[in-house]
Amino acid sequence: MDAVADVFQSVHIASVIQARLEASAPWGLRHEGTAKEGNGRHSATRFAHFGMVTDGSCWLTADGLPDSIPVSDGDCFLFAPGSRYTVGDNPRSGAAQSFCSVSSENGSQVINYGGGGAPTTIFFGWFRFCATSLKPLGRVLPPLIVSRSDEPRTLALRATMTMLASEMANPAPGSGLVVRRLADILFVQCLRAHLESGSGACNKGLLRAFFDPKIGVALKMMHQKLDSAWTVQKLASACGMSRSAFALRFKEMVGETPLDYLTTWRMQKAATLLQKSDNKVIDVARSVGYDSDATFSKAFKRVVRVAPSEFRRGFLTLRTHGLTRSQPDFHTALNLEK
Repeated sequence: MDAVADVFQSVHIASVIQARLEASAPWGLRHEGTAKEGNGRHSATRFAHFGMVTDGSCWLTADGLPDSIPVSDGDCFLFAPGSRYTVGDNPRSGAAQSFCSVSSENGSQVINYGGGGAPTTIFFGWFRFCATSLKPLGRVLPPLIVSRSDEPRTLALRATMTMLASEMANPAPGSGLVVRRLADILFVQCLRAHLESGSGACNKGLLRAFFDPKIGVALKMMHQKLDSAWTVQKLASACGMSRSAFALRFKEMVGETPLDYLTTWRMQKAATLLQKSDNKVIDVARSVGYDSDATFSKAFKRVVRVAPSEFRRGFLTLRTHGLTRSQPDFHTALNLEK
């Protein structure tokens, strides 16, 4: 669980967008799952769509899922960043419109949409993630998480969503900070609900590796002591395995070699430090296991695609121009993904 918590901590929400959908049958809204880069090469962001059905019912469809899933009053859901998905009254009710095409009246956050039939109300919104969060998210999130109203974790999810909606609808001094903290809590609650559900998606990829009695030990050690001079042999010995057997099992479960995983994770943590601290690049390098500024910069550029100094400058530029604010305009934010 320590390594899982470390992944949670590495995920950074840049902003939150929310609205209330007042839909009436027939209706359907889709998201194409595309993302374009912004002003900086590392500033591309994607949206995770969360929602809570407060009245009525609807169907959720996502690429990667064999069937559409029904949700009703009190159920909560989360689509992973980059997912292609559809939300509608019926999975067979015809072509769905793009989320970007719906509009509110007088700039409100209430969206009225549909054909005038059976009503459904959904409090929904998007987490807009920093670009460096996309890879760890892709490793642990299934295309869709659904929490049913009768599940223990859903009560906490609903309470947090209600608080988030209230704070964003009635801003007060400090609302930006409160919204960001509530968004972090809500996202972690979704992941915890997923882990505790015991669904088949928990037994795939990185999540399965975290809880493996052998590979999980190596992952925990890498996450806890990121600056250590790890080698494949040291990690294999800690797991009680031969070097070759460990390397093979690790790659089968995680999808990359132990040292590739270690390098990627080091760059993930370094990116966070570059964003959130004023530490010199060499100090950041040492904190993730590099004694040489040049070696670290080369590895960072290979993984993140920009040099550390350029990455930091780009983030500061985005923050200066308000692109990381907690409540951007609903349609302006969604149009980032058109």
